[in-house]
Amino acid sequence: MTPPAEPQQPDPGVNAMTDRFRATAEKILDRLLADNPEWALQLGDTRSAGQLTDRSPGAWQDRADVLADGLRALDDIDDTLLPAADRVDLETLRTRLGADLWRTTELRPHTWDPLATLPSDALYAVLHRGPLTPAERAAALGAYCSALPEALRQARDLLADGPGMPRVHVETAVGRARGAAAMLETDARRLLAAHGDRHPGLADLCDSAHREFTDHAAWLEDRLEESAADPRLGERDYAAQLWYTLDSELDPQTLLTRAESDLIATEEEIAEVAAAYEGRPRRAGQVREVLDRLAAEAACPPDAVRPVCEQALRHLAARTADLDLVTLPDREVRVVAMPEVRRGVAVAYCDPPGPLAPGDEPTLVAVAPPPDTWPRARRESFHREYHTFALRNLMVHEAVPGHALQLAHAGRHDGPTRVRSVLRSGSMIEGWAVYAEEVVARAGWTGDGGAEDLALRLAQLKTRLRMILNAIVDVRFHAGDLDEAGAMALLTGRGHQEEGEAVGKWRRVQLTSAQLATYYVGYQEVSGIARDLAAARPQAGPRARHDAMLAHGSLSPRHLRALLAVD
Repeated sequence: MTPPAEPQQPDPGVNAMTDRFRATAEKILDRLLADNPEWALQLGDTRSAGQLTDRSPGAWQDRADVLADGLRALDDIDDTLLPAADRVDLETLRTRLGADLWRTTELRPHTWDPLATLPSDALYAVLHRGPLTPAERAAALGAYCSALPEALRQARDLLADGPGMPRVHVETAVGRARGAAAMLETDARRLLAAHGDRHPGLADLCDSAHREFTDHAAWLEDRLEESAADPRLGERDYAAQLWYTLDSELDPQTLLTRAESDLIATEEEIAEVAAAYEGRPRRAGQVREVLDRLAAEAACPPDAVRPVCEQALRHLAARTADLDLVTLPDREVRVVAMPEVRRGVAVAYCDPPGPLAPGDEPTLVAVAPPPDTWPRARRESFHREYHTFALRNLMVHEAVPGHALQLAHAGRHDGPTRVRSVLRSGSMIEGWAVYAEEVVARAGWTGDGGAEDLALRLAQLKTRLRMILNAIVDVRFHAGDLDEAGAMALLTGRGHQEEGEAVGKWRRVQLTSAQLATYYVGYQEVSGIARDLAAARPQAGPRARHDAMLAHGSLSPRHLRALLAVD
């Protein structure tokens, strides 16, 4: 009889190295959070609530030294002795440190992008987000208002000595600065009315902060005419930005080639669905005619946008459960109007509770109306773009089973370090949301294959065209010579976008870089994982597979693939 095997003893070297890595990772994260208190508060860490990042000349060198020291500390870790999950955390942290160091020392957006140094999002977090009691919120507001004059002075010094600002960045920063001033007049005043008596002098601090934002906006406006810097990154910097943003070795030219090929395939697919929706054979110009008809028939006036989104959210929660697609987390999701201070880049966003925040804050899905400064015709085109079926698809992306659901799953991840709680991959987040659009559209809004299902599929395929064009325009603008006329022709032509949507995208591609590529690349990677996981686990249903994909935080898809052991 064979004697029972001796229980395997853990390798003390492995345990020691694992402990060393985890302690090192936590120390690095503490330094990163302390260096950027605005980011810390958005994550739910309230220890420095109301404080603002030091952007003095010496602070930038200190920041670079901290990042370089962190990379050296990680290089001293023998990752061959780490469990797989810790190796993923190490590589995730290494990528973040490398990206921050490159942006701090090479790209240096703080010297040319006024949005990079404008603490308006921090004011929104102080007033509205995070696990703060009203008394703590009032105290944080006082700290914020006290720190603001020096923070804005540092920002102006950096920009005045920099290489020059792009006009579109200055215009957007002016709007956000004025939005922050307005928030101090409204939201802060409501807080003061309820709790200001416990904080003598806070009203005066808010008045002073209001003047600071107003003066900063005026300073920026005075420089509008001279702000003629090109917002393009250029081929070299864009390639680096793409690498760090995607956490992928995909180079710009390969990305462009793949996207242009997929654009053709998606044009074929939407043509087939348009013919089915119309009930006639395919013909030239049919897609545009069908999309125009759908926009006219399902037009959504401004005052109906929020109710339509709320109704869609309720339906999607029920539909996701009926289809048994993925586990629905027990977290409230609310549809809200996008605060003015956060407008100017995207039409909508999902704002979940910070991953470090205790409690049960709701997830907010914010939708922005078209700017009041737009002419009437352009505002009307915006509402044709975001008709009822497009808004349904938008809610799939931003809420359920898209961002709100995925981020709730990610928030439940409890690893041995905070790495995957605070460092999130845009490719995973956007890729899952686009993949969710496709899953829901293929299943149908009702599932009967009728007009509503086909209309949602058309909206989703049009959004897929937009997603692919996001990547194409991003590469061709930042690493090429795409101009406004060429971008508008591409977006309104092959993308079938309304003028208002195309104008907004042209603005967004100038204000951001590489982020627009996360939708397409993330979708390709996430949908590839879902396909391969289904082949590897044929006995598992969609919910089991999707839950497995969402159980590891918002980590880079390449790391998710490794943890799920799918080739």
